[in-house]
Amino acid sequence: MPLLEVADLTYRYPDGTHALSGVSFAVERGEKVALLGPTGAGKSTLLLHLNGLLLPASGCVTIDGIAVSGGTVREVRQRVGLVFQDPDDQLFLPSLLEDVAFGPLNEGCDPEGAELLARGVLQSLGLGGNEMRAAHHLSGGEKRLAALATVLVSHPLVLVLDEPTSNLDARGKRRLVRLLRERGETLLVATHDLAVARALCERAVIMADGALVHDGQLEHIVTDQEFLDHHGLWAEL
Repeated sequence: MPLLEVADLTYRYPDGTHALSGVSFAVERGEKVALLGPTGAGKSTLLLHLNGLLLPASGCVTIDGIAVSGGTVREVRQRVGLVFQDPDDQLFLPSLLEDVAFGPLNEGCDPEGAELLARGVLQSLGLGGNEMRAAHHLSGGEKRLAALATVLVSHPLVLVLDEPTSNLDARGKRRLVRLLRERGETLLVATHDLAVARALCERAVIMADGALVHDGQLEHIVTDQEFLDHHGLWAEL
């Protein structure tokens, strides 16, 4: 059984905008997959379905054998760690320590244990000593790592990242890529950064206009200029 499976997923926003149309693919345990496509392809909408922030209009998303629904959201979110494109969407408490401890506390961990877990994750990401700082005092790269910490502290089975290197300089990108390559979680990363995709992933799923248009080896895709041009990817990547 795949760890993550999307089957014939369709979604319309309340205003009638058709965002996803019959998307199907699966990710095995330990796989690292790049999700590529031009702006407006439906990548972020797809990611929001993977931990129940959005629920399918039709079709199904299954995580570790659990179908995502209103009744399984808690179980699913313990398995899927979603890091948003904007770190400020995940850093909202007075200090980093509180931000990172929030997840374990919400899952029933006692305050002392949650603090211990939070300190350990911050230390592992190079943010030790920043526990009492507020997110708005951090650099862009530090914010990215702090947002990642809020997810990693819960030990997800699947790590889902939406444009994780957006607005990072070259040093920040290298640091984040190095950290992600050292980790063992199954990874699905939506990115416009081809270098980052190639550094992290061997497989790519490509979307256009809300549909999946290709699923295959990343190196085969990025060396096919005609394919990239046809799907409008080159300018985005």
